[in-house]
Amino acid sequence: MAHHQPESLSPPQLAAIRRSLTSGRAALTRRSLLRAGGAGALAAGGLGTLSACGIPPATRADSGPSDDHSDEEKRLTFSNWTEYMDVSDDGKHRPTLEEFQRRTGITVKYTEDINDNVEFFGKVKPQLAAGKGIDRDLICVTDWMAGRMIRLGWMQKLDPANLPHAYANLSAPFRSPDWDPGRAHSYTWTGIPAVIAYNKKATGGRKVTSISQLLEDPKLKGRVGMLTEMRDTVGLTLLDMGKRPEHCTADDYDAAIARIQKAVDKGHIRRFTGNDYTNDLDKGDLAACVAWAGDLMQLQADNPAIDFAIPDAGYMISTDNLLVPAGARHRKNAERLIDYYYEPKVAAQLAAWINYVCPVDGVREELAKIDKSLAENPLILPDEETAAKAHAFRSLSSKEETAFEDKFATLIGA
Repeated sequence: MAHHQPESLSPPQLAAIRRSLTSGRAALTRRSLLRAGGAGALAAGGLGTLSACGIPPATRADSGPSDDHSDEEKRLTFSNWTEYMDVSDDGKHRPTLEEFQRRTGITVKYTEDINDNVEFFGKVKPQLAAGKGIDRDLICVTDWMAGRMIRLGWMQKLDPANLPHAYANLSAPFRSPDWDPGRAHSYTWTGIPAVIAYNKKATGGRKVTSISQLLEDPKLKGRVGMLTEMRDTVGLTLLDMGKRPEHCTADDYDAAIARIQKAVDKGHIRRFTGNDYTNDLDKGDLAACVAWAGDLMQLQADNPAIDFAIPDAGYMISTDNLLVPAGARHRKNAERLIDYYYEPKVAAQLAAWINYVCPVDGVREELAKIDKSLAENPLILPDEETAAKAHAFRSLSSKEETAFEDKFATLIGA
C-alpha cells in the first residue's frame, strides 16, 4: 500500500487518492459493501437472516464486570469495515490506533473483517445466540443492525465511568437514538449523510436541489439514480412529501413507494445503485442522483464538475456504531478505545481521513489545523442550519422491516 504522494496535495486529496488506489472507486468500496445489507440481501433471500423471529436472546446478555479481564489482559480485538481507520501516507501505519497503544499499553488486534451487516450478523449469530463470545471486544455496525443486536440482548451495556470524553463530547444529534436510548450500549463512529449529487456538465450547469427535481424534471429523464438503501431513498422522498421519516406510518411509506414507482414507470430513473453510482456520476451518465457524503468528498477531489445539494426539505443520516458484544473478555479496554476516539484531536485525525460526519463536539478547531476546508465542510461538521435538516429513519419492528423491505425490493427489481 506504499504510494508516493505529492507534498502539495491536501489531506482530503491524499485520503481520496489512497482510497482510490487501495479499494477502487467502484462497486467494491466500503459504502457499497455496507449497504449490501439492503436490497442485495433481499435478492439473496437474506431478510430472513435479519428477522428476530426464532432467534433466542443471548443467555449472557449484558454480561457485567465479573466477566471482564481487562486489568490482567492488556489487549482487545476490534472488528471494523475496510478503509475506516486513518492510515499513514506510506500505508504502513495507523497513526491514531498506534498512539492509543503507546499511551495505554493495550495491544489492539485491529481487523477489517466486516464486509456487510447481513454477512457479519450471520457469522456471529450462532455463538451470540448460544451465549458464547465471538472473540471480539469491539465491533462497528450500522444503526439498524446495532438496534437489532441490542434488542436480542447480544450487546453489553457500557460503563459511563470509563467514557468521560465520549459522554461529554458526543454531539447532541447522536445522543439518544430510538434504538439505543441514552446510548446505553453504543457510541457513534461516524455519521453517513444521504444527499443529492449532480454533475454540472451533465445538467448544463443547472443545480439539482430536490427530490421533486430528481423524480419529475423532464430534462433529467433517464439520467437519474437512486440508492438501493431503502431508508435513504424512501426517507428522502418522504421528506420531499412533507413527511418525517422518524414518524412515518405504513400509509406514508406506501405513498412514497408509489411516487417513486411512477418515476420508474415513466423511465425517469435510470437505475437503483449501490456505491457504483460514483462511476456513472463522474462520467455524466447519471446527471443527478441520491448519494452518500463521504463518496462526494472523494469524487470532488477528482472532478470539479461534481456538486451536491442538501435539500430544503432535509436529508437522511444514518450512523455506524461501536458496541461491545456480550461475552467479550475486555470490555473496559474497549471502552477506553471508544473514549480515546472522542478526544477532539484524535477525532479530527480520523475525520480528516474518512471524510464522513464527525460525531464529536469540539473538533472544529483541531480539524482546521489539519485542513481549514474540512473544518468548514458541512458534510463533515454540519453547522447548526445543516444539522437541523438531518433526519433518521425510525426503527422498525421485525414485521415492519419485512413488509417495508419486500415492497422496496419489488420497486427496485431486486
